[in-house]
Amino acid sequence: MATPQAKIKTQTTKTRPNRASHLPVRVLPEMRYNFFLAIDGDLTDKDFDRLVQLNSEMRFERTAEGVIEIMPPPKGDTGAKNHRIGLQLGIWTDEDGTGVAFGSSSGFKLPNCATRSPDASWVERSRLAALSLKQRKEYFPLCPDFVLELRSSTDRLKRLKEKMQEYIANGARLGWLIDPIERKVYVYRADAEVEVLDNPAMLSGDPVLPGFTLDLTKIWEPDF
Repeated sequence: MATPQAKIKTQTTKTRPNRASHLPVRVLPEMRYNFFLAIDGDLTDKDFDRLVQLNSEMRFERTAEGVIEIMPPPKGDTGAKNHRIGLQLGIWTDEDGTGVAFGSSSGFKLPNCATRSPDASWVERSRLAALSLKQRKEYFPLCPDFVLELRSSTDRLKRLKEKMQEYIANGARLGWLIDPIERKVYVYRADAEVEVLDNPAMLSGDPVLPGFTLDLTKIWEPDF
């Protein structure tokens, strides 16, 4: 049986060198197939941006090695859970005033050159103020202080754990991996062992997010 081909749109310019290179593109295991994307020349940050823009129905990330990962959009229940989490973080952020909260549509270029889009994140305002106007219009060249990943029914837990370790290695001070399937939360902190919580009702963000408490009640048991 032939390997299924993903429909990825690409666009090249006449100024590109007339040579083909194979860009490694990883379709995650839950999507059941892999393929290579042929482009002209090397993939620059602008090329990556264009690829994302031309395929807005997909979600792209890029590893430190330059491999593109393509993920399906979240299913209904996961989308609702993401919204509840983002709403709680956003309300606290506005009240606290010391940082800015971001959702899954925001990309960050980590110090190791990976481009990641956590499901929710938070960055201190002082770090954002240090960015130039040009940097603010691109993927922020930093790792958030706080990152959160929510496991969906199609996510491999091993891969999410690897991403959380990557965030911590690149400067995140607090990370939460929330697994509604097993009702567990993995808490990541800089210079500390991973803490595993079984079916917690609440999560405290202290001291990185002072006073923030995430209510997990409707994450474990959606009300629809």
